[in-house]
Amino acid sequence: MDFSIRPLSPAPPTPSGPQEIQALVESILEQDALPPIVQAGHPVLRQYAAPYDGQLDDATLLRLIDLMRRTMHEAPGVGLAAPQIGIPLQLAVLEDRFDVDPAAAATRERVPLDFLAILNPAYSALGPDTASFYEGCLSVRGYQAVVTRHRAVALEYLEPDGTPARAEFSGWQARIVQHETDHLHGALYLDRAETRSLAGNEEYMARWAQPGIDRAAAALGFPRS
Repeated sequence: MDFSIRPLSPAPPTPSGPQEIQALVESILEQDALPPIVQAGHPVLRQYAAPYDGQLDDATLLRLIDLMRRTMHEAPGVGLAAPQIGIPLQLAVLEDRFDVDPAAAATRERVPLDFLAILNPAYSALGPDTASFYEGCLSVRGYQAVVTRHRAVALEYLEPDGTPARAEFSGWQARIVQHETDHLHGALYLDRAETRSLAGNEEYMARWAQPGIDRAAAALGFPRS
């Protein structure tokens, strides 16, 4: 049985205006090194990011997307939202090309996800099915927790050139889409997590890194509804 999907509390909108966002992006792009990934407790992660509305010119936007992609790869991760590098803007990059254990890939419906940059994303469930798995976050280092998410979603977003787009995702790809979109709305995966499942990375790897979550649920006492 899957857990229920936990709703999110509304987040306050970012107080940053267009000029402040532009200046922040330019200062980050001027640095020689990749930007640090901000951690839980930073207010930018708890604000509803500003919808993209031309705050950056096309060349600057593409440079920012490239920087975010390189930062995601370096982490390494499968997604990165602009707030995770301190920019309160509704932009995220996604890509999953990792080789994973075939049993885990089958259980989690994890298949490669080609690179995608999304602006102003919003997702909706495709059907009632949910999936519950351990999940982590580059902005919550050192921990994993079980999160229940929609098994399949439709995503509406803007492409970097401003073209409206819609795509459907299922399995682990849908999880990545939901995780990164939640970031842009001021939420962390912990807001949707089963708190009794929370595990440090060492404990997770030693005890609960199976394809599914049944052993962890039985031992840690997850609520089943």
